[in-house]
Amino acid sequence: MKYNQVTIKDIARELGISPSTVSRALKDHPDISPETKRAVNELAEKLNYQPNIVALSLRQSKTNTLGVIIPEIVHFFFSTVISGIEDVAYSAGYNVILTQSNESSQREITDMKALFNSRVDGMLLSLSRETTNFDHIDAMLAKGVPMVFFDRVYDHPGTSKVIVDDRGGAREATLHLIDQGCRRIAHIEGSPNLDITRQRLEGYLDALKERNIPIDESLIIPCPDASIEAGKKSTERLLSMSPLPDGIFATNDPVAMGAMQVIRSKGLSIPGDIAIVGFSNWLFSSMMDPPLSSVDQPGFEMGQEATKLLISQIESRSKDDVDPTPVTKVLKTKLIIRESSLKKKA
Repeated sequence: MKYNQVTIKDIARELGISPSTVSRALKDHPDISPETKRAVNELAEKLNYQPNIVALSLRQSKTNTLGVIIPEIVHFFFSTVISGIEDVAYSAGYNVILTQSNESSQREITDMKALFNSRVDGMLLSLSRETTNFDHIDAMLAKGVPMVFFDRVYDHPGTSKVIVDDRGGAREATLHLIDQGCRRIAHIEGSPNLDITRQRLEGYLDALKERNIPIDESLIIPCPDASIEAGKKSTERLLSMSPLPDGIFATNDPVAMGAMQVIRSKGLSIPGDIAIVGFSNWLFSSMMDPPLSSVDQPGFEMGQEATKLLISQIESRSKDDVDPTPVTKVLKTKLIIRESSLKKKA
């Protein structure tokens, strides 16, 4: 007896539509037009299409496990995201397998394969600083693995994402420095591969333009590693300038912390000589001397929202064999003002 090997993808290719559209048409989904349903059903009958029962049963055999790939566990922001992920996952009856790429694209690829081989029901992913090629992600999506991105995202139209308003947060931080009387505001930027780096740069530029402050490209310092040590080196460059900057907006708190150490080692005062604002509101930010102003990101909420989206995708697929429409959720930031930026005392 010969089994028919025609698949939904074959029908989709023949008609020039997506496999998910074919699947919904075969199930008489109300979102699909009568014309498309008719074309799909006629071709399915002509090709003697039969659902692959074995494949369906494998797909529907859930493990109730979610895979998570983050760049760094030591990063306070990501630790709060993990807490949010686990909060929703465990409440919904899912376990979590956590991996970290250590900012390595190769490690990210290895982690993704390991999670796939562990038969997770879906993956939550924040990209490594090195990731510029997305073939491994495309391959996983092609295998039908549900995936939701958070914070550092892949701009793929078929995936859901949860991000924060990096541009708005950076604008608010820079406007605050301007309101404190700063006019030569430097920006120490992060990895050029990450969209969050570009968004924070744009927010910085938005604020300068808004207040008619000329943009000085020499005050924008690349800091690809975005670490405390890299922040120190970038600040050394800034302190070799004449005149000195009177304010610094750093792409993240570790960079800001490195900047503070160098500024104080040169006998300069914070914020008297140079005011500083970071981004991400690390646990240690409030313990610095002086306490560091920073843009707070709702990491816990980000983890919660990303997990809700992923579980919704997994459970919709198990019922209808169709992913819900991809969404992008943008969470608001909040500027936490502390002594490192307060030139003007209340």
